[in-house]
Amino acid sequence: MIRWFCLFISLLFLSYTAPGIRAKYARLDPKHPSKNLAFYELYPHTYEGEKALNRAWGLMAESACRRELSESLSSRTFLKALHQDQETQQLFSTEELDFMEELGASLENRTLPGYLVWDLSKMRTFPPNKIDLARLVFLAEGYTKEAIRNYEALIDWMALQVRAQLPKNPSPQEKIYAINELIFHDIGFRFPANSAWEKDIDTYTALPSVIDSKRGVCLGVSILYLCIAQRIGLSLEAVTPPGHIYLRYRENGVDPINIETTARGIDVPCSHYKGLELEHLETKNLLEVVGLIFVNRASVQWQKKEHTQAVALYEKARLYLPQSPLVLDLLGYNHLFLGNIQEAKRCLKEAVSMRKEQKLSPNLISEDYMNGKASIEGIEAIFAPVDNTRDAILAKRECLKDILATHPHFQAGLLQYAHTYLQMGREKEAIAPLEELARIGYNPLTAHYYLAMIHRNRYNYKKSWDAFYSLVFALKRRDTVPKLVKEMERSLRELSPPPLPNEPTEEEKGDVFSILSHVLIDLDGLCL
Repeated sequence: MIRWFCLFISLLFLSYTAPGIRAKYARLDPKHPSKNLAFYELYPHTYEGEKALNRAWGLMAESACRRELSESLSSRTFLKALHQDQETQQLFSTEELDFMEELGASLENRTLPGYLVWDLSKMRTFPPNKIDLARLVFLAEGYTKEAIRNYEALIDWMALQVRAQLPKNPSPQEKIYAINELIFHDIGFRFPANSAWEKDIDTYTALPSVIDSKRGVCLGVSILYLCIAQRIGLSLEAVTPPGHIYLRYRENGVDPINIETTARGIDVPCSHYKGLELEHLETKNLLEVVGLIFVNRASVQWQKKEHTQAVALYEKARLYLPQSPLVLDLLGYNHLFLGNIQEAKRCLKEAVSMRKEQKLSPNLISEDYMNGKASIEGIEAIFAPVDNTRDAILAKRECLKDILATHPHFQAGLLQYAHTYLQMGREKEAIAPLEELARIGYNPLTAHYYLAMIHRNRYNYKKSWDAFYSLVFALKRRDTVPKLVKEMERSLRELSPPPLPNEPTEEEKGDVFSILSHVLIDLDGLCL
């Protein structure tokens, strides 16, 4: 009797759970491999679980001819890839790696000459559009072949999942959407907490660490994004505003699509990245992107005052960024800190010359040092890391005050000295150094902007308009007006009408920007 009762309860249980499993299977995304694999893991010994595994296998395989591979191998390998993380990372076996490489044989990066190369020096000789970015990154960072194959298999796994969700002949927009969905929503890559990345930016830049931890700064996640894009035939470019990097798809006749990898891939307008001092956004090719890894690493050593190691890393960066005056500047500063004065001057002189050849704005810190307007101590103070505590700000202010006593025309020093007052909410004290910077500065846009803002906040609208007109006049070579300037003009108009125009001087007559500085201006109409 007990045996029959147990059998009855078992049949009752099965009759209850089976419809639930079938309903869950019916709601599964039929084009999402990871969700089907997760379903199989939950219900591995059910009919629906086996169907989910077979469906995932069919989505990942390019053609039916690959079905002769062991399905037990596929389930084991797929599940291992599904659960890779920093704590439970397991390397694939040789058999599993062979399986993953065969599965990814149809990915677009397999046609690149760089995918067939395991020699770093040879890889660097390829044109940027012929290299395999993931392979170059791993070789440049000195990983073993086994480790490289393991991480490349994980990137292939991501690319295969993206491809599985794409329609036939997908558009670039559909590819971008699919990558965003995978890495930011399905896998959950995120920007790390400030307290973590500020101290260990190199950790969150290195591609293996980004893959393992699912955390990365803009450069780390952008490199992973580019690696996946190469595998699905999506051509992107890296855009590098100062201190940042984001990706962009650009096609002739079509508005560019920006991909902000620190904000889950959203399309941020280009105007967001442009400021007073930045007129044009620079781009980097894939070789140059690898060089930025070593720039980030060098910054960590610099912060630790390990300048010898920083110099070595900047020299590595130059192998990938030979035409970057910024790398030469940073290399020169670290030579200065080591006391290598002649080598430092050689680097800074070469950087100045390179900027002139490339028609770039000068680096005022380097120019001031070469012209005797800045000292080594002044440059150290400019780049010294400072937290936002009151004591740290006061200490930096006193340091800059001493430096300006001996080098009163040090432009970066004047700006940061004024900024320490602004950080403390003491706007009145910031006026004098900003006025001095506006008087002597090469192109003192920031000084004019801050003066306009301070006088506006202090209800001195006449002086605020004067500083604003000086800012507009300083922008006379620009094709477009920065967003900050238009916002400042609107805020001033809301508070006070522009002052009566003054008569332009003979030198100013005929200059459209000087005329604008003497009449009521419409910046919206000026922006091209």
